[in-house]
Amino acid sequence: MNTLFDKIWDAHVVTSVAGGPDQLYIDRHYCHEVTSPQAFNELRERKLKVFRPQKTVCSPDHNIPTLHQDQPIADPVSRNQVDTLARNAREFGLTYYGLGNEKNGIIHVIGPEYGLTLPGMTIVCGDSHTSTHGAFGAIAFGIGTSEVAMVLASQCILQPKPKTMRINIEGQLAPGVTAKDIALYIIARMTTGGATGYFVEYAGEAIRSLSMEERMTVCNLSIEMGARGGLIAPDETTFAYVKEREFAPKGEAWDRALAYWKTLHSDADATFDREVTFQAADIAPRITYGTNPGMGIAIDEAIPTEESIDESGKLSFRQALRYMGFEAGEKLLGKKIDYVFLGSCTNGRIEDFRAFARLVKGHRKADHVTAWLVPGSQAVARQIKAEGLDRTLAEAGFEIRQPGCSACLAMNDDKVPAGKYAVSTSNRNFEGRQGPGARTILAGPLVAAAAAITGEITDPRKFL
Repeated sequence: MNTLFDKIWDAHVVTSVAGGPDQLYIDRHYCHEVTSPQAFNELRERKLKVFRPQKTVCSPDHNIPTLHQDQPIADPVSRNQVDTLARNAREFGLTYYGLGNEKNGIIHVIGPEYGLTLPGMTIVCGDSHTSTHGAFGAIAFGIGTSEVAMVLASQCILQPKPKTMRINIEGQLAPGVTAKDIALYIIARMTTGGATGYFVEYAGEAIRSLSMEERMTVCNLSIEMGARGGLIAPDETTFAYVKEREFAPKGEAWDRALAYWKTLHSDADATFDREVTFQAADIAPRITYGTNPGMGIAIDEAIPTEESIDESGKLSFRQALRYMGFEAGEKLLGKKIDYVFLGSCTNGRIEDFRAFARLVKGHRKADHVTAWLVPGSQAVARQIKAEGLDRTLAEAGFEIRQPGCSACLAMNDDKVPAGKYAVSTSNRNFEGRQGPGARTILAGPLVAAAAAITGEITDPRKFL
């Protein structure tokens, strides 16, 4: 009668506060430079050590440049944040993958790459998109700075148990439809607050058909509909991905782990607090038109008319269109764009680069488009070269930058100028997210690739 979420959560409860939260044990803590400094300062002020330092892994990602990483970081604020994380990791004896380290990268990319993320785990990080790791059948969620300190000091966290929701995507995806399109479709249908208070399990034929990297993309965006996190039951696809990774169990330990992981699924008679079903056939390549991920449409649809918007949402709808320079009822196909960004913890993995390279092969980047192609990690960068994708992309007029969060958010040098349109494979299109006044259109890697070679919003299916 238990859901997958219940099985993992209940196995990690240390104590429960009557009428209050659970004390939840945390198997893996990921740490980057933005949300951690105050947490480490709290430990110092209270004269505390990190309780289980082997459970925390640190990597700078938000503030790092994507060019000239062998040189000192030019921006003093960014340099200070990165240097502070390095000092804190040294002082408290934590694993640290700094700039220049072969394992450096976006924290939500490197965890799965090295087998640090495993099924059945509880995983936290001071970052909204920690839900990425739920793709492995793990409970993974973002936490605040005070909670980071709590986890460092005790390896536990006080958390109220969320409600459960299952979202089924049934049927088969059409050609040209990516995991990003699935996620943007769900968010548009659920709205940005539609899963608030819930932990979501994604299920159904279309979800089971996804690769691990595609599953990570879906789970990554769970927070954008208000969910506490999202997860997918582990299966043979999961086990094949995890096996032989550096920190994954080996030998008899693998056999024991695998036997346990195979129990991690919702029981046939499990009851969810809410269940929703969508049809894969209804999902097309998608883009956003507004200033939150829920303001999205199929690429060949028109922006909604104001009459179709609920009264409570009309003001934000008008504000979003004004910021974006769009009109209600307008179609965006053929709209000129200025920037394309491929990367982030949402779409910065090797499969994203393969898809982008496949579409642009034999074409040329539009002259007026600035394209930032940023691997999510050093490992992805190495794989791009090993597979010759860099040569394919170079022939099409593209350059591969160095790994980092890059233009996902305006915390490094990769900022989109005010008023410019960026087709971005990242996760948020808030006002100023990619730079003051920047206009972000969220999309998957195929839509981004098509826009990069045509210089305008283009349906990628015409190239397939």
